[in-house]
Amino acid sequence: MTDLLLWLHIGFAIFALGPITAATMSTPRFIRAKNVDVLRYLHKTTRIYGFASVGIFLFGLLLGREFLGKPYLSVSMTLFIVAAVLLIMVDRDQSTAIRVLASESPDDDAKVQVGRIAALSGVIVLIWVVILALMVWGNPT
Repeated sequence: MTDLLLWLHIGFAIFALGPITAATMSTPRFIRAKNVDVLRYLHKTTRIYGFASVGIFLFGLLLGREFLGKPYLSVSMTLFIVAAVLLIMVDRDQSTAIRVLASESPDDDAKVQVGRIAALSGVIVLIWVVILALMVWGNPT
């Protein structure tokens, strides 16, 4: 059972975090290009794989249930929740950028969303790298 949970945890991490990272990191480029169709696709990708990333947390929780008191696991779970909240903020900013750019109003060109999405996406990626380091070097096995 432990091997299955490990496979699921790693599989979800690979197949969910990669597309989320690609979608969120490329969003600012398409906001600047004012390509609303691609932005809608990136927003949908962020949502779908964001929901799939919950599997990483759940399978990791089941996998590490005997180590929940260990600091590396507590810190990793806390960081994952922080990254999830930041991802919700990116999702909101993607929606706002789509709405603003679709209205074709010359007053707003979604510059605020460009900066915020770029910054939050970078922080999310750094959090995932820290979690990876904690899982590799903090794990007692």
